Amino acid sequence: MSRPAHVSAGPYAPPVPARELTAVSADGTRLHAEAHGPDGAPAVVLAHGWACSTAFWAAQIRELATDHRVIAYDQRGHGRTPASRNCTTDTLADDLEAVLAATLAPGQQAVIAGHSMGGMTVVAASARPAFVEHAGAVLLCSTGSSRLIAGSTVLPIRPGRVRNWLTRRVLGSRVPLGPVTPAARRILRYATMGPGSTPHMVEACARIVHACPRTVRHSWSHVLGLLDLGHAVRELRVPAAVVVGTADRLTPPVHARAIAAELPHCLGLTELPGVGHMTPVEAPGLVTARIRELAAAHLPAAPAVPIVSAAPAVPIVSAAPAVLTVSAAPAVPIVSAAPAVPIVSAAPAVPIVSAAPAVPVVPAAPAEESA
Repeated sequence: MSRPAHVSAGPYAPPVPARELTAVSADGTRLHAEAHGPDGAPAVVLAHGWACSTAFWAAQIRELATDHRVIAYDQRGHGRTPASRNCTTDTLADDLEAVLAATLAPGQQAVIAGHSMGGMTVVAASARPAFVEHAGAVLLCSTGSSRLIAGSTVLPIRPGRVRNWLTRRVLGSRVPLGPVTPAARRILRYATMGPGSTPHMVEACARIVHACPRTVRHSWSHVLGLLDLGHAVRELRVPAAVVVGTADRLTPPVHARAIAAELPHCLGLTELPGVGHMTPVEAPGLVTARIRELAAAHLPAAPAVPIVSAAPAVPIVSAAPAVLTVSAAPAVPIVSAAPAVPIVSAAPAVPIVSAAPAVPVVPAAPAEESA
């Protein structure tokens, strides 16, 4: 018997949402979404990757929901969103548009973060009206825009047609993953995580990935294998930060560097030493910090509300005609928040070599192990 779809305790146990709702996509697909944190706080929207679910963002949701309104949703066929025969990059963009329209007020902006296929979703939606209306800034984690099969290093053999053929069949396999066993953990850790990933990180990811139906995993593998979104990267005109692990075998750093070089407004590329493909789980603190920095720097502040203090009117009674004296305290201004904090790394920038203008790579310290 397989284990539950996610861990139930620890830093990767999904928090209970403040509200659950359904967003209806263009083709009628009903998408499960959930909201965490206080109404009226700066908004963050999270899009998970292939074979994952909202549970993948548990660490970010728990930390950000203290002072942000966090929206997470299940991609079609994943988590609590039903499967659909329509599996294309256009439907990914349709679904994100539907979630933005259902969860944000007209004109309200959010930081939109996408991991792996979630990052591809963000790129695919870059020119959509709802995305343009609601995206204040984006974070792209461990993702790519094209040539995913050719760039994958999951199989440790020489690049070329043989490796491409084998990679396509391994990633697109219809074989059930079965229960989470020690062997299954070792395979998943090798393929998707870095050497420093801890057992509870591996367990959290294994529970989530093994819960994805094999037919859904197979259907989306074909979409990813044919992915070609280079043109859409150049349409992503909002401020964007990029994060990748240096030990990522599914979307190696070459993909992140190519995206960073093509983005019209790239804020920087952070390469995490020794971290694999599952950056929000393997480096939760850094990913959360990047989202906070983007929200502080690029989301509009809440409108100021003036504070007016006035003393009540005090009548003065005397033999002379009554004189009403009104005393008022001066209005007390509201002091606005400090300027947004830019994304800064203590380590010196390492240039990216590309045919496009160079984008600084900001190395980060190794991810801290979660307790």
